[in-house]
Amino acid sequence: MTPKNELIFLPLGGSGEIGMNANLYGCDGKWLLVDLGMTFADSELPGIDLVFPDLAFIEERAKDLVGIVLTHGHEDHIGAIPYLAADLGVPLYATRFTAGLIRHKLADEGVDGELKVHEVERGEVVTLGPFRIRHVPLAHSIPEGNAVLIETAYGTVFHTGDWKLDDAAVIGAPSTEAELTRIGDAGVLALVGDSTNVFHPEASGSEAGVRAGLEQAVAAARGRVLVTTFASNAARLHTLGEVARATGRRVVLAGRSVERNLKVAQGAGYLSDFPDAVSFDEAMTLPPRDVLVIATGGQGEPRAALARIADGTHPVKLVRGDRVIFSTSQIPGNEGAIGRVQNALAALGVEIVTAAQAHVHVSGHPGRPELEAMFRWIHPRIAVPVHGERRHLEEHARLARACGVPHAVVPVNGAAIRLAPGAPTVVAHQKVGRLVLDGDVILPADGSTMVARRRLGLQGYLAVTLVLSGKGRLAAEPVIHLQGVPVEEDRGEFIADCRKAAREAVNGGGRSDRELEDAVRQALRRVAREWTGKKPLIDVALVRVSGAVCQ
Repeated sequence: MTPKNELIFLPLGGSGEIGMNANLYGCDGKWLLVDLGMTFADSELPGIDLVFPDLAFIEERAKDLVGIVLTHGHEDHIGAIPYLAADLGVPLYATRFTAGLIRHKLADEGVDGELKVHEVERGEVVTLGPFRIRHVPLAHSIPEGNAVLIETAYGTVFHTGDWKLDDAAVIGAPSTEAELTRIGDAGVLALVGDSTNVFHPEASGSEAGVRAGLEQAVAAARGRVLVTTFASNAARLHTLGEVARATGRRVVLAGRSVERNLKVAQGAGYLSDFPDAVSFDEAMTLPPRDVLVIATGGQGEPRAALARIADGTHPVKLVRGDRVIFSTSQIPGNEGAIGRVQNALAALGVEIVTAAQAHVHVSGHPGRPELEAMFRWIHPRIAVPVHGERRHLEEHARLARACGVPHAVVPVNGAAIRLAPGAPTVVAHQKVGRLVLDGDVILPADGSTMVARRRLGLQGYLAVTLVLSGKGRLAAEPVIHLQGVPVEEDRGEFIADCRKAAREAVNGGGRSDRELEDAVRQALRRVAREWTGKKPLIDVALVRVSGAVCQ
């Protein structure tokens, strides 16, 4: 598929899901990629932490790709760059803070010499083939959140990225109503927008409004206080620094990402007055009421600082009477992991404060009043909801129509939508998928390795080794190994039945090795099913020997 005299929108990730954003725009034979993010694995992908979009479609057309433009620095928008972007061979364009985060990620993965990262000023126009690009400042829970204004010969797209409205932003200066209205009045063909909080009836709220709630929650604590928040939320770090000063507490930073993001923010000109942090050892010698820990891990990540503190394997220790404040929202899918960490904290006697109990967090995504305001100001001809599950996208489309938008198209990953000329239409469906990082290897999420991994986890494993004479008869008893097959105290009897079934399957003789392996595998599968109701992964190994064998 090559875009002709038209404007195409083609999501490779981020539509029908929250995370893993990767959106293509096609025009006059060229493609532009906006964002290249990742998501975190769930229990369906055992042994996996990171999941990426499959970029096979654009990798096959890399000669027609003019660049990658990043809206902001959250992992679901930039996290796949160190693993996938080098194969595309095009430069990246980001504002200063986002560019700093990307450079750190590239250095961590040892690929910093393979990609060119261009820093662009907000408001600067960059021409990439048939696309004219401009970053438009919007508020979000990270410095330098941006919409991307994409001008083409066939119309202008306002791609919001993640955003919210905040008249009292702690860091940065988002575009005003007047500035956004001017963009809309100049003519916008399509608004491609964030759907995360479309069901929230109220606006997300200002970052400045969190200060009082956090200060009150910290001041009321009798012992140490730990606040967990998104490491990228520099505005929240600024607020916590001010809260630490106001309550007379020293700051401790727990988590590599919070330390890195603080350094990047300061390098970009933010947080210059953040208090000096004390070491873990010094913190543990201070009176508990003098300590404020800022930690990663509010989503329950098992290797993050908070989880290690909760299970007692971190230098920072919490005891009964200490307090943990979750200055975060729960990302859908993380509820179980967060619950496990909170239960571990509760077992220590630690008090837990969440946004359900006190005003300690505001979202970085727009509620319905903010979405309605954006539609009034931009007044696009087409709404394309992204960054949400299907229920979010459908509701966002309904809201757009209620706000007077003539067309609303709900995309799915892989659907190529012609935005212009004419009415928006799905013109093709391209193959999309997911890739996983398994150790140091990138694999397809639906490939043979992960299929076997899931089956091992669900069904268990059984292996048999058969030693055969030159005439094809058993030269020794079958050797059975099993893992995760639910036989417990009946293990001996189960193995005996497996040996008997294997012997009977071999007795036919006169077959090829493959036929014999299949017959033995079917016989063992029958035994396992009769004993357990499970269908374990079964390996059959044949060993042929010559000469006399003692039995």
